[in-house]
Amino acid sequence: MRASSALRLALVAASCLGLATTSLTTHASVVPVEEPTAPVLVSVAGDIACGTTVPAYNSGAGTATQCRQKYTSDLILGSDAVWTLGDHTYPTATDAQLAAVYEPTWGRMKAVTYPTPGDHDYGKIGGSGYFSYFGSAPYYSFDLGGWHVISLDSEIDHSAGSVQLAWLQQDLTSTSATCLAAYWSAPRWTSGPKAPGDTSFDPFWRALYAARVDVVLGGDVHNYERFAKMSPDGTASSDGIREFVVGTGGRSLVGFPNVQPRSQARKKSFGVLQLTLNPSSYDWSFINESRTSLDSGSQTCN
Repeated sequence: MRASSALRLALVAASCLGLATTSLTTHASVVPVEEPTAPVLVSVAGDIACGTTVPAYNSGAGTATQCRQKYTSDLILGSDAVWTLGDHTYPTATDAQLAAVYEPTWGRMKAVTYPTPGDHDYGKIGGSGYFSYFGSAPYYSFDLGGWHVISLDSEIDHSAGSVQLAWLQQDLTSTSATCLAAYWSAPRWTSGPKAPGDTSFDPFWRALYAARVDVVLGGDVHNYERFAKMSPDGTASSDGIREFVVGTGGRSLVGFPNVQPRSQARKKSFGVLQLTLNPSSYDWSFINESRTSLDSGSQTCN
């Protein structure tokens, strides 16, 4: 069975057991899956789709432009996996909005999508559309391409004493993978309008840093940004975590009014981050709608 198929069945089963309810008091277990020997191509972005219920936004060039989910979704076709970083539809991820604007675009890769929810997925409906559509638990982990990967939920309790953090710490002790990644919607660090980021995610970052996690990804801020490898206090660290912010899935774009000290690359452009997961390293490339790479590089795992 493909890794994505095993995860999907496990998450649907978790939903049936009550793990993906709006009360969000429990979690999914680690899902054992087969690990392919070849490198795995993953496409990543958040803040994706909108339709007629959301007004056109101002692109900054003096013209109003509808959001670009169709064009960014063309970039993810053929990927081995897709990691979505929340806010799948705007203004709220209702059943109707997901069917109308997400399903025909990014939904074409739903079978290999590993989602995480954002604030627009929850909205005022407790995430009912999101959890129904994806059959996903609030947070879970999986193995892919030899990597151990963790999808967390930024919209529920993630404090030092939370059930979610305790689950994360336990999950991190359960893997012997060489390379690790984690993602959730709202970023810990950003140079965008919400700079310097959300300090409430320090417990996540400390637990992940202690486990020598390599990559953390977030959305919510509508731009692309890559940071240097950092320790929990934001200082440079050779064995720290590299954060990518990829809120470029199609909704709108913002700039970088408060550039942070460890920010290494910033792009105000729609597109997707493509990660190639190798057994002991990863490559990255941020691809815009014209299929031009605006930022790329490689890194050996911690």
